[in-house]
Amino acid sequence: MKLFNSLFLLFVFTSSVSFAQTTAQKLEKAYQTLVKDEQAKYAITSLCVLDANTGKVIFANNENIGLATASTLKTITSATAFYTLGKDFRYETKLSYTGNITADGTLLGDIIITGSGDPTLGSWRYEQTKENNILNQWVAAIKAAGIKKIVGSVISDDSTFGTSTIPTGWIWQDIGNYYGAGAGSICWRENQFDVHLKPGSSTGADVEVLKTVPQTPYIQLINELKTGSSGTGDNAYGFLAPYTNIGYLRGTWGMGIKKSGISLALPDAAYDAAYRLQDTLKRLSIECSKNASSTRLLEIENKQINGEQKPLLTIFSPTLSQIVYWFNKKSVNLYGEQLLKTVAFKQGKEGSTRSGAKAVIDFWAGKGIDKNALNMIDGSGLSPGNRITTMAMASILFQAQKEEWFADYIKSFPDYNGMSIKSGNINDVTAYAGYYTDKNGNKYVAVININNYSGSGISRKLFQVLDALK
Repeated sequence: MKLFNSLFLLFVFTSSVSFAQTTAQKLEKAYQTLVKDEQAKYAITSLCVLDANTGKVIFANNENIGLATASTLKTITSATAFYTLGKDFRYETKLSYTGNITADGTLLGDIIITGSGDPTLGSWRYEQTKENNILNQWVAAIKAAGIKKIVGSVISDDSTFGTSTIPTGWIWQDIGNYYGAGAGSICWRENQFDVHLKPGSSTGADVEVLKTVPQTPYIQLINELKTGSSGTGDNAYGFLAPYTNIGYLRGTWGMGIKKSGISLALPDAAYDAAYRLQDTLKRLSIECSKNASSTRLLEIENKQINGEQKPLLTIFSPTLSQIVYWFNKKSVNLYGEQLLKTVAFKQGKEGSTRSGAKAVIDFWAGKGIDKNALNMIDGSGLSPGNRITTMAMASILFQAQKEEWFADYIKSFPDYNGMSIKSGNINDVTAYAGYYTDKNGNKYVAVININNYSGSGISRKLFQVLDALK
């Protein structure tokens, strides 16, 4: 019997080793097919696959070379946020007033919106955050205080995260478009607005700007868009710098396109939030004597918010778990930049991109990840200057499995190719990072990345490598 048991255990051990070797061999074969492909001729390709139970490397190549990550960086930002903020963390946005309210309902002071970095304020993704819901709550609180007229204005206090809203390293073609929206202590409608377009009747004809939604009368758009030929689609970009009120529309808008238009980044979301509340009050016959403003704009005039602030209402964001869900599912860059700054700010540091990136790197260094494997420029992966190794990213994904918030974390990963995996795409960069469980219950952590490839359709070829796990 003892001999039988020994032989049985030896068989099991040998079988498991053979299985692991077979999986590694399949991965290596598929990977070599990729790197020899014409599209990868001048590219750098990296793959790291770990056993999700033990953390041991099943197959890796170029796993310690730092590469631009695109949006797979969001997996690191969101994991760090879960660790440091907690899955039930909520942002707070406070509404208050300064001055006094007279017997006839006149506020001799200002209405103040104070933000703490909530990226969901006014967002359409959650019922409680929708623009009209927020505005209705603010108006109800102002009315409940007996305010019928304001000798002053609505002011956004956007001082918490400072005035640097765009990470250094973002490119000009991205800044000004919805996915390149700046991050500040007050966000509004995910810091974007829509521009509805109508193509001309022939290629090269002028494109007509029909309207902006919502109306943004304080922004002037110079339209240089031309009509593209049928089938060319959307090649239109907005060039709109932070805090400016003049932007340019450039590129082409194809004939026959089904989309109504493009989405641009609000140059000053804090001002827009104050503007929308003040405009709503005006429509309800609660007039303000001064124009809407922000602490940034006041500072330019050497002014500041005067007087003690008296509370009217505090609005809470969805939980971090709910925020991360959309952050990874829809790859919302704004959420990543806000979370990065929040991680630093909650540690008592400056609420800036640079401080946030350092806080993330330091956090993972404390968990055994080499600092030099994590070169972060932002929190979303939009910057082509990010350099992260696939080994570092895979190691972070492996560690995340041990945490009580992991169920919410993995729920946020999109489902691609039968895997729970986050994608990333920027110019000539495509990457995937996530988890896979095969039909036999074997679990894997996989990160694959290619930089500087040529042509299109590379995702299919990356999936062919990952299919070796099936």
